[in-house]
Amino acid sequence: MRIVTVVGNRPQFVKAAAVSRPLRRRHEEVLIHTGQHHDDALSAVFFRELDLPAPDHELRLGGGTNLEQTARMIGELERLVTAARDAGPVDALLVYGDTNTTLAGALVAADLGIPIAHVEAGMRSFDRRMPEERNRVVTDHLSQLLLVPTPTATRNLEREGLADLAVDVGDVMTDVTLAVHPRARERAATWLAEHDLTPGGYLLATTHRAGNVDDPERLALLVDVLVAAASPERPLVLPLHPRTAARLLEHGEDDRLRGAPGVRIVGSAGPLDFATLLVGAQGVLTDSGGVQKEAYLAGVRCVTLRDTTEWGETVQTGWNALVDLNAEAAVDALAVPLPAARPEIFGDGRAGERVVEALERTFG
Repeated sequence: MRIVTVVGNRPQFVKAAAVSRPLRRRHEEVLIHTGQHHDDALSAVFFRELDLPAPDHELRLGGGTNLEQTARMIGELERLVTAARDAGPVDALLVYGDTNTTLAGALVAADLGIPIAHVEAGMRSFDRRMPEERNRVVTDHLSQLLLVPTPTATRNLEREGLADLAVDVGDVMTDVTLAVHPRARERAATWLAEHDLTPGGYLLATTHRAGNVDDPERLALLVDVLVAAASPERPLVLPLHPRTAARLLEHGEDDRLRGAPGVRIVGSAGPLDFATLLVGAQGVLTDSGGVQKEAYLAGVRCVTLRDTTEWGETVQTGWNALVDLNAEAAVDALAVPLPAARPEIFGDGRAGERVVEALERTFG
């Protein structure tokens, strides 16, 4: 079997790390990295630390609006996927998640008549304002194999008439998390002390979503939340995403955030350093879908700076709270006692193998 895999950002590198190794043991993979995240801290370091094979083709297509970026990707991916097909039969094109890379890859494969397999299919926030929601819905409806992470995702696809294409494999991110978090916990005490942090004595924050950082009014509210959550006694560590850094400067919020007591801005963190920050944190504030899941798997409280989520199970179990950009609600949510139970809702760490088995049954 010969598979073309298209990835482009940090969460997709994590997910691909769970699939590429078992896939390459038995089959051929052509790996294309669109460069949606082209900063080294968001790209190459993930390939190194997660032992992900180097991409066969690496583009630099980040930046611009969603439509501009997707259009550039479609043109370049058409060229590369056509060349891959000309070099030999392509059994399927594999995409992950809900990014512009995902949509561009799916559109190119559909146009070229190549079957599509979508990892993390069926996730829904039911918020069509989000480009991620539009991307994953369109990709699901173009795909021939829908690899779902949870029973909730399967039910979502049933409602859309796609149940016959769905295979519940579990969450591929769980595979990587279960491998990385023990290493993070082993190094946490020493590593955190070197960075003047105390386990359980700080908050972690991540923010990059266009809906929060591109609009000046929303960005100001986001800064309000981060400033309100931080204090000298409980610092807030913010690995700053390049997109967010640019918008803070552009909209005049950089000085206010950097000057707030307790806010500690650091560079983008690689997977092991980020996991170390996460497992030692008292709580995490984020607008990322993946970090909501990572926090749950780490047993860390999550406060989500959105009013919808595709990972509703984390909210239903009491480990995640949706507060949008309401500073008072965020501070209150950080004080709510955590549940005693944390059910295994994202699989057992063997999702990558099940993805390969499903590909073999469908396309092999």
